[in-house]
Amino acid sequence: MRRLSIISFKKILLNATLLVGALVSSLSQAELTFGIVAPSSGGAAPLGLGMQKGIESYFAEVNAAGGINGHSLKLVAMDDQYQPLQAARHTRQLIEDDLLAAIGNVGTPTATVTIPLHNEYKTLLYGAFTGAGGLRKAPPDRYVINYRASYLQETAAMVDGLLEAGILPEEIAFFTQNDSFGDAGYNGATQALASHGFGNIAALAHGRFTRGTRNIHQGLALILQAPVTPRAIIIVSTYGPAADFIREAQVDLPDTLFLNVSFVGSQALLDELGEQAEGVIITQVVPPLDADLPAVEAYRQALETHAAGSEPDFISLEGYLAAKLFVEGVKAAGADPDREAIVNGLLGLGSIDIGLEEPLTLGRNDHQASDAVWSTIITNGRFELVEWASLLP
Repeated sequence: MRRLSIISFKKILLNATLLVGALVSSLSQAELTFGIVAPSSGGAAPLGLGMQKGIESYFAEVNAAGGINGHSLKLVAMDDQYQPLQAARHTRQLIEDDLLAAIGNVGTPTATVTIPLHNEYKTLLYGAFTGAGGLRKAPPDRYVINYRASYLQETAAMVDGLLEAGILPEEIAFFTQNDSFGDAGYNGATQALASHGFGNIAALAHGRFTRGTRNIHQGLALILQAPVTPRAIIIVSTYGPAADFIREAQVDLPDTLFLNVSFVGSQALLDELGEQAEGVIITQVVPPLDADLPAVEAYRQALETHAAGSEPDFISLEGYLAAKLFVEGVKAAGADPDREAIVNGLLGLGSIDIGLEEPLTLGRNDHQASDAVWSTIITNGRFELVEWASLLP
């Protein structure tokens, strides 16, 4: 009997040890869940899918290395089709499902309706794929933190470059989406022109089109009727309408420069235009894809490892870099981070280099990590840096 009791006790002890081990293992492998509300169908799908790919590639890299304090990272994707009402509905659903933060959401009109939800429910919106001023208030919203440079900075780079190239302010026109996205880009460019002393903004041709359509003809007609023939047109659009506009405008304006903000989707625009993309300018908020930088090299390797068959592009690179900085904030949030701890972790990072050889900065009064803008021009199917001074004959 005594021997059976000892054997039974050993079995109980072994089972208890296994159970405790399983519980510890389960806890150590608990997931930290984040969400992305972005288009994965419809005309803006390449933007949402690109951001998702970049974020998931970095999350996969972190998970393969053991996660964060034993926690794996999970991204839940919701398709809003670039429609504000759907974005609001999906955001509310994710918040109610206790996600820790939203990361990489796409678009200005969608951000406009979801920011109030993030503020109301004290849930972070981080690294949204938009440069609009509504995400960059002064003082900043606690629950809105940006990775990328603003549209104000992108369009200022365009205006500065065009003036350096010898184009006069009155020779600049605009073609923009008729909503808060288009307004953000247009207002940024006109502020830049005003900073150079140009005051007759109302005289500049400004064609518009409706979001979700490719009805570019009325806007194009307005620009073609301008009293001063534009030598440069700043476009604030997704890639589809932008491609249609450029393709048709080139017929009547063969010597005009066409400039786009990063949200256009560089590779998608190039694919749509083909040979007609030659000479089109796009501002970028991440480094060139072939940059000799540790973070960019790691991005290219992550795509090979975790997104087989994917070619590098500026959108997924932005998602990857935004996720890389985000993870530093999650690490700083402690062993078992909650929503507030992650916000505090990010805003407490201060100055940090994630492999770009230039520091990114976040703080209580600075909710935008990067101010960098790279101006690129499509040359022989490649994105090259623009040399403004020698751009025109």
